[in-house]
Amino acid sequence: MREIEKITSRDNRRLVRTRKVRDGKEPSLIFIEGRRLVSEALRSELKIEECFVSENFRDEELLDAVNRKAAAMAILPEKIYDSITDTKKSQGIVLIAERPANSWAALELRLAGASLPIVIFLNEANNPSNLGAIFRTAEAADTAGIIVSRNSADAFSPKALRAAMGAAFRIPVLENADFYKTLQWAGDRNLTATACDIDAEDEYFEADWKLPRLLIFGSEAHGLDRTEIEMANETIRIPMENDVESLNLAVSAGIILFEAKRQNIVTG
Repeated sequence: MREIEKITSRDNRRLVRTRKVRDGKEPSLIFIEGRRLVSEALRSELKIEECFVSENFRDEELLDAVNRKAAAMAILPEKIYDSITDTKKSQGIVLIAERPANSWAALELRLAGASLPIVIFLNEANNPSNLGAIFRTAEAADTAGIIVSRNSADAFSPKALRAAMGAAFRIPVLENADFYKTLQWAGDRNLTATACDIDAEDEYFEADWKLPRLLIFGSEAHGLDRTEIEMANETIRIPMENDVESLNLAVSAGIILFEAKRQNIVTG
Protein backbone atom coordinates (compact mmCIF):
# COMPACT_ATOMS: atom_id res chain seq x y z
CA MET A 1 0.00 0.00 0.00
CA ARG A 2 1.37 3.42 -0.97
CA GLU A 3 2.30 5.88 1.75
CA ILE A 4 -0.63 8.01 2.95
CA GLU A 5 -0.07 11.76 3.28
CA LYS A 6 -0.82 13.40 6.63
CA ILE A 7 -2.70 16.72 6.69
CA THR A 8 -2.54 18.77 9.89
CA SER A 9 -4.28 22.04 8.95
CA ARG A 10 -8.04 22.40 8.64
CA ASP A 11 -7.40 25.17 6.08
CA ASN A 12 -5.69 22.78 3.69
CA ARG A 13 -7.16 23.39 0.21
CA ARG A 14 -8.19 19.74 -0.14
CA LEU A 15 -10.16 19.91 3.09
CA VAL A 16 -11.73 23.23 2.09
CA ARG A 17 -12.94 21.60 -1.12
CA THR A 18 -14.19 18.56 0.79
CA ARG A 19 -16.38 20.73 3.01
CA LYS A 20 -17.78 22.39 -0.12
CA VAL A 21 -18.64 18.97 -1.54
CA ARG A 22 -20.29 17.96 1.75
CA ASP A 23 -22.38 21.15 1.69
CA GLY A 24 -23.52 20.67 -1.92
CA LYS A 25 -21.38 23.48 -3.35
CA GLU A 26 -19.45 21.30 -5.80
CA PRO A 27 -22.21 19.77 -7.97
CA SER A 28 -19.90 17.50 -9.96
CA LEU A 29 -18.74 15.65 -6.81
CA ILE A 30 -20.39 13.64 -4.02
CA PHE A 31 -19.50 13.11 -0.34
CA ILE A 32 -19.46 9.52 0.93
CA GLU A 33 -19.04 8.82 4.64
CA GLY A 34 -18.77 5.65 6.73
CA ARG A 35 -17.57 2.09 6.29
CA ARG A 36 -20.78 0.74 4.74
CA LEU A 37 -21.10 3.44 2.10
CA VAL A 38 -17.39 3.34 1.32
CA SER A 39 -17.63 -0.41 0.77
CA GLU A 40 -20.66 0.09 -1.50
CA ALA A 41 -18.78 2.77 -3.46
CA LEU A 42 -15.90 0.36 -4.02
CA ARG A 43 -18.35 -2.17 -5.52
CA SER A 44 -19.64 0.45 -7.97
CA GLU A 45 -18.20 2.14 -11.03
CA LEU A 46 -17.69 5.44 -9.20
CA LYS A 47 -14.47 7.32 -9.84
CA ILE A 48 -13.03 8.07 -6.40
CA GLU A 49 -10.91 11.22 -6.22
CA GLU A 50 -10.04 11.46 -2.53
CA CYS A 51 -10.10 9.45 0.67
CA PHE A 52 -9.67 10.95 4.12
CA VAL A 53 -9.33 8.86 7.27
CA SER A 54 -8.96 9.79 10.92
CA GLU A 55 -5.73 8.82 12.63
CA ASN A 56 -7.74 6.39 14.82
CA PHE A 57 -9.25 4.51 11.88
CA ARG A 58 -8.46 0.79 12.11
CA ASP A 59 -9.51 -1.27 9.11
CA GLU A 60 -6.46 -2.19 7.08
CA GLU A 61 -8.43 -4.33 4.64
CA LEU A 62 -10.78 -1.49 3.73
CA LEU A 63 -7.90 1.00 3.56
CA ASP A 64 -6.02 -1.27 1.20
CA ALA A 65 -9.08 -1.62 -1.05
CA VAL A 66 -9.61 2.15 -1.13
CA ASN A 67 -5.91 2.74 -1.75
CA ARG A 68 -6.12 0.68 -4.93
CA LYS A 69 -9.01 2.75 -6.29
CA ALA A 70 -8.71 6.30 -4.92
CA ALA A 71 -6.60 8.85 -6.77
CA ALA A 72 -5.37 10.34 -3.48
CA MET A 73 -5.50 9.55 0.24
CA ALA A 74 -4.74 11.45 3.44
CA ILE A 75 -4.78 10.77 7.17
CA LEU A 76 -6.07 13.47 9.52
CA PRO A 77 -5.79 14.16 13.26
CA GLU A 78 -9.11 13.50 14.94
CA LYS A 79 -10.05 17.18 15.42
CA ILE A 80 -9.19 18.01 11.82
CA TYR A 81 -11.11 14.98 10.57
CA ASP A 82 -14.17 16.08 12.59
CA SER A 83 -14.16 19.37 10.65
CA ILE A 84 -15.09 17.62 7.38
CA THR A 85 -17.69 15.09 8.56
CA ASP A 86 -21.45 15.29 8.04
CA THR A 87 -22.42 13.04 10.98
CA LYS A 88 -21.83 13.57 14.69
CA LYS A 89 -20.47 10.06 15.17
CA SER A 90 -18.46 9.46 12.05
CA GLN A 91 -16.83 6.11 11.42
CA GLY A 92 -13.50 7.62 10.48
CA ILE A 93 -13.51 7.47 6.69
CA VAL A 94 -14.74 9.82 3.94
CA LEU A 95 -14.56 9.60 0.16
CA ILE A 96 -14.96 12.28 -2.48
CA ALA A 97 -16.14 10.82 -5.79
CA GLU A 98 -17.43 12.01 -9.13
CA ARG A 99 -21.20 12.31 -9.33
CA PRO A 100 -22.66 9.34 -11.26
CA ALA A 101 -23.13 10.23 -14.92
CA ASN A 102 -26.57 8.73 -15.43
CA SER A 103 -28.35 9.13 -18.76
CA TRP A 104 -31.74 8.53 -20.34
CA ALA A 105 -30.09 5.86 -22.48
CA ALA A 106 -28.88 4.02 -19.36
CA LEU A 107 -32.38 4.22 -17.88
CA GLU A 108 -33.93 2.79 -21.06
CA LEU A 109 -31.38 -0.02 -21.13
CA ARG A 110 -32.19 -0.98 -17.54
CA LEU A 111 -35.92 -0.72 -18.26
CA ALA A 112 -35.50 -3.35 -20.95
CA GLY A 113 -33.94 -5.79 -18.47
CA ALA A 114 -35.56 -5.02 -15.10
CA SER A 115 -37.91 -7.67 -13.70
CA LEU A 116 -40.31 -4.89 -12.64
CA PRO A 117 -40.99 -2.61 -15.64
CA ILE A 118 -41.49 0.56 -13.60
CA VAL A 119 -39.71 3.91 -13.61
CA ILE A 120 -40.40 6.04 -10.52
CA PHE A 121 -40.87 9.78 -11.03
CA LEU A 122 -40.53 11.92 -7.90
CA ASN A 123 -41.95 15.39 -8.45
CA GLU A 124 -40.61 18.05 -6.09
CA ALA A 125 -39.67 15.57 -3.37
CA ASN A 126 -38.01 17.70 -0.73
CA ASN A 127 -36.83 15.25 1.93
CA PRO A 128 -33.41 13.73 1.10
CA SER A 129 -33.92 10.84 3.52
CA ASN A 130 -37.15 9.93 1.72
CA LEU A 131 -35.35 10.08 -1.61
CA GLY A 132 -32.66 7.72 -0.41
CA ALA A 133 -35.16 5.30 1.14
CA ILE A 134 -37.07 5.18 -2.15
CA PHE A 135 -33.85 4.45 -4.06
CA ARG A 136 -33.16 1.54 -1.74
CA THR A 137 -36.71 0.20 -2.11
CA ALA A 138 -36.58 0.63 -5.88
CA GLU A 139 -33.41 -1.43 -6.10
CA ALA A 140 -34.85 -4.11 -3.80
CA ALA A 141 -37.90 -4.43 -6.06
CA ASP A 142 -35.70 -4.38 -9.21
CA THR A 143 -37.38 -1.37 -10.78
CA ALA A 144 -35.75 0.26 -13.78
CA GLY A 145 -34.71 3.51 -12.15
CA ILE A 146 -35.64 6.88 -10.71
CA ILE A 147 -36.38 10.28 -12.23
CA VAL A 148 -36.27 13.27 -9.87
CA SER A 149 -37.84 16.56 -10.93
CA ARG A 150 -36.59 20.09 -10.65
CA ASN A 151 -37.06 21.73 -7.25
CA SER A 152 -36.40 18.45 -5.44
CA ALA A 153 -33.81 17.66 -2.80
CA ASP A 154 -30.32 16.71 -3.96
CA ALA A 155 -30.49 13.01 -4.79
CA PHE A 156 -26.80 12.58 -3.96
CA SER A 157 -26.58 14.65 -0.78
CA PRO A 158 -24.94 12.94 2.21
CA LYS A 159 -28.35 12.35 3.85
CA ALA A 160 -29.85 10.86 0.69
CA LEU A 161 -26.83 8.61 0.15
CA ARG A 162 -26.95 7.30 3.72
CA ALA A 163 -30.64 6.44 3.37
CA ALA A 164 -30.06 4.78 -0.01
CA MET A 165 -27.28 2.59 1.46
CA GLY A 166 -25.51 2.23 -1.87
CA ALA A 167 -28.54 1.91 -4.16
CA ALA A 168 -27.89 5.34 -5.70
CA PHE A 169 -24.51 4.06 -6.93
CA ARG A 170 -26.10 1.20 -8.87
CA ILE A 171 -29.47 2.22 -10.33
CA PRO A 172 -30.00 5.09 -12.79
CA VAL A 173 -31.06 8.29 -11.03
CA LEU A 174 -31.85 11.19 -13.36
CA GLU A 175 -32.16 14.64 -11.80
CA ASN A 176 -33.67 18.05 -12.58
CA ALA A 177 -36.26 16.60 -14.91
CA ASP A 178 -39.11 18.64 -16.34
CA PHE A 179 -42.56 17.22 -15.47
CA TYR A 180 -44.10 17.63 -18.90
CA LYS A 181 -41.06 16.40 -20.83
CA THR A 182 -40.83 13.37 -18.57
CA LEU A 183 -44.43 12.40 -19.28
CA GLN A 184 -43.80 12.90 -22.98
CA TRP A 185 -40.74 10.62 -22.73
CA ALA A 186 -42.85 7.99 -20.96
CA GLY A 187 -45.60 8.19 -23.56
CA ASP A 188 -43.13 7.79 -26.41
CA ARG A 189 -41.96 4.55 -24.78
CA ASN A 190 -45.43 3.16 -24.04
CA LEU A 191 -45.14 3.62 -20.28
CA THR A 192 -48.51 4.16 -18.59
CA ALA A 193 -48.21 7.34 -16.51
CA THR A 194 -49.71 6.38 -13.13
CA ALA A 195 -50.09 9.14 -10.54
CA CYS A 196 -50.62 8.62 -6.82
CA ASP A 197 -53.55 10.77 -5.72
CA ILE A 198 -55.41 10.63 -2.42
CA ASP A 199 -58.68 11.37 -4.27
CA ALA A 200 -58.28 8.64 -6.93
CA GLU A 201 -61.13 6.15 -7.35
CA ASP A 202 -58.93 3.13 -8.11
CA GLU A 203 -56.87 1.47 -5.38
CA TYR A 204 -53.25 0.57 -6.05
CA PHE A 205 -53.79 -3.22 -6.08
CA GLU A 206 -56.43 -2.90 -8.82
CA ALA A 207 -53.85 -1.72 -11.36
CA ASP A 208 -52.27 -4.16 -13.78
CA TRP A 209 -48.62 -3.91 -12.75
CA LYS A 210 -47.44 -6.16 -15.55
CA LEU A 211 -47.75 -3.12 -17.81
CA PRO A 212 -44.67 -0.88 -18.05
CA ARG A 213 -45.38 2.24 -16.01
CA LEU A 214 -44.10 5.63 -14.98
CA LEU A 215 -45.12 5.73 -11.30
CA ILE A 216 -45.51 9.37 -10.23
CA PHE A 217 -45.35 10.69 -6.67
CA GLY A 218 -45.83 14.33 -5.67
CA SER A 219 -44.08 16.23 -2.91
CA GLU A 220 -44.48 15.36 0.75
CA ALA A 221 -46.04 18.77 1.42
CA HIS A 222 -48.63 19.21 -1.32
CA GLY A 223 -48.64 16.18 -3.61
CA LEU A 224 -49.43 16.73 -7.30
CA ASP A 225 -51.52 19.62 -8.54
CA ARG A 226 -54.68 19.04 -10.57
CA THR A 227 -53.02 19.84 -13.90
CA GLU A 228 -50.29 17.29 -13.23
CA ILE A 229 -52.81 14.65 -12.14
CA GLU A 230 -54.91 15.22 -15.27
CA MET A 231 -51.86 14.61 -17.45
CA ALA A 232 -51.49 11.08 -16.08
CA ASN A 233 -53.07 8.10 -17.83
CA GLU A 234 -54.27 6.62 -14.53
CA THR A 235 -54.51 7.59 -10.87
CA ILE A 236 -54.33 5.30 -7.84
CA ARG A 237 -54.58 5.61 -4.08
CA ILE A 238 -53.63 3.61 -1.02
CA PRO A 239 -56.76 3.00 1.12
CA MET A 240 -56.30 4.02 4.75
CA GLU A 241 -58.29 3.63 7.95
CA ASN A 242 -58.80 5.67 11.11
CA ASP A 243 -58.90 9.01 9.31
CA VAL A 244 -55.21 8.82 8.39
CA GLU A 245 -54.82 11.21 5.45
CA SER A 246 -51.38 10.31 4.10
CA LEU A 247 -48.34 8.10 4.50
CA ASN A 248 -44.64 8.82 4.40
CA LEU A 249 -43.53 9.04 0.75
CA ALA A 250 -41.04 6.17 1.06
CA VAL A 251 -43.63 3.97 2.80
CA SER A 252 -46.13 4.65 0.01
CA ALA A 253 -43.57 3.75 -2.61
CA GLY A 254 -42.73 0.50 -0.82
CA ILE A 255 -46.38 -0.57 -0.55
CA ILE A 256 -47.05 0.01 -4.25
CA LEU A 257 -43.77 -1.40 -5.58
CA PHE A 258 -44.08 -4.66 -3.71
CA GLU A 259 -47.68 -5.12 -4.79
CA ALA A 260 -46.38 -4.66 -8.34
CA LYS A 261 -43.64 -7.16 -7.58
CA ARG A 262 -46.18 -9.63 -6.21
CA GLN A 263 -48.28 -9.42 -9.35
CA ASN A 264 -45.28 -10.01 -11.58
CA ILE A 265 -44.10 -12.99 -9.52
CA VAL A 266 -47.53 -14.60 -9.26
CA THR A 267 -48.50 -14.21 -12.90
CA GLY A 268 -45.04 -14.34 -14.41
